[in-house]
Amino acid sequence: MGHFLVDSSPALLVQKLSKHYGATQALRDVDLTTQRGSIHALVGANGSGKSTFVKILAGIERGDHGGTIAVGPQVVPASGMSPDLAHDLGLRFVHQDVGLFDGLTVSENIALGHGFGTQRLGRIHWRRLELEAAALIDRYQIHATPRSTVGSLNAASRTMLAIARALGDDPDEGERILILDEPTASLPEREADLLAQMLKRFAAGGQTILFISHHLREILQLADNVTVLRDGRVAADVPAADLTEDELVTHICGRRIVQAAVAARKADGGEQTLAVDGLVSGRLNGVSFSADRGEIVGIAGLQGSGRSTLLRTLFGHLPASQGSVRLRGEARRLAEPADAIRGGIAYLSEDRQGEAVFGGLSIRENVVAASLREFWRGLRMAHGAESWETQRQIERFGVVTFGPEQTLDALSGGNQQKVVLSRWLRRKPWLLLLDEPTQGVDVGARADIHAALRREAENGTTVLLVSSDFEELSLVCDRVLVLRDGVVAAEFHAPDIHPDSLVQESYLERQEEAS
Repeated sequence: MGHFLVDSSPALLVQKLSKHYGATQALRDVDLTTQRGSIHALVGANGSGKSTFVKILAGIERGDHGGTIAVGPQVVPASGMSPDLAHDLGLRFVHQDVGLFDGLTVSENIALGHGFGTQRLGRIHWRRLELEAAALIDRYQIHATPRSTVGSLNAASRTMLAIARALGDDPDEGERILILDEPTASLPEREADLLAQMLKRFAAGGQTILFISHHLREILQLADNVTVLRDGRVAADVPAADLTEDELVTHICGRRIVQAAVAARKADGGEQTLAVDGLVSGRLNGVSFSADRGEIVGIAGLQGSGRSTLLRTLFGHLPASQGSVRLRGEARRLAEPADAIRGGIAYLSEDRQGEAVFGGLSIRENVVAASLREFWRGLRMAHGAESWETQRQIERFGVVTFGPEQTLDALSGGNQQKVVLSRWLRRKPWLLLLDEPTQGVDVGARADIHAALRREAENGTTVLLVSSDFEELSLVCDRVLVLRDGVVAAEFHAPDIHPDSLVQESYLERQEEAS
């Protein structure tokens, strides 16, 4: 991609990196070479070993004996890595959860990473703190002031602030390596593009970047080189310019994935499952729409448009101050989630770790969590029946696991999502509310989830699908509604659902204001 390379020697050289967890081998003899001033993508399916690789680089985990990690001329054994050593080597990390505090200012968040400068008697030197923050803001072109609260920043600016905090103002930043874990996973497409442009600029100035992503187009447009992990091994290590999306998918999955838009679309006038009229709740300001039996309706829009609020209100998690909801022809008031569950509604939150999974419990306990009465026998739970049903769901959804008793937090993100989805789908809901169901999920798991949604729709379930991935909406949905300023601003029907049109409608008001 024509980046400026400050040295012909590698910035990062990992050799024969292996990692065992008991009898499970997470990594096996992984080699990776990242050139100075380049952008190197590390990709793979959920469970391929990416997270373990990054944890070893960060010193959170230690590799097996025999592997080495070299940063410039410094070579250390992988078995001896620690967080302090990783920092001393110049490795800087920004994770998907960027670790910022919304209620604090930009300068205060930066100081949490670098330290609060003090005056005599230990008082904080606020003037110096804000001057240092202003210098970083200018250097990394963040759209903020030192006194801006982080909660007021858009998603791309938040990520840039986390990068600025990680790299700081050291003049030798080119000697450090920036490692980004899913930096655009939760960003709208426009903001993801802005971040990508900034990363290209950093690399052109000599910054070495290793990033992990599931977004294939982003990988091919942004990266100089791509290393693919599969089952803990290097499946491919090639220049990005030599890859197509189909070839990259085949390397990731070990098989070819065909993802095509649904050919046959449902005719209007089917049995109506849901009718929403003038709904006011939180960011919603009079939303009206309907959805038919067996229809997949996408909900597009920017963050803050009311997408998640809509699903939470329909599930009884948030109260509606105005408007009506009719479910299968009957006016319903869902005061709490228990009412929605009893009424045949299922909801999958975008916050998988915080609201959807029970990480310390087994797969079996997670699968049956919404159906405990079904397995109650006399004075105890029928664990045998639970295990049989869980194994059936494991096979149905293709969950990669050792068995029903494996703890959920030992699974990859994609497999965790399949387990949570199976929990709800086995209840045979007639209305399924999904908020970012494939966020942070690899291409193979994503295709499996899409297939499951289509299967459920064919069996009569109505699906409301919120996604920041407009290409996903165009492939999966029968219809897409665009929320803007708390109302339905546009509606598209297949086959005329195009990602570019969804982007344009989502940003239309902002563009009009700017003009």
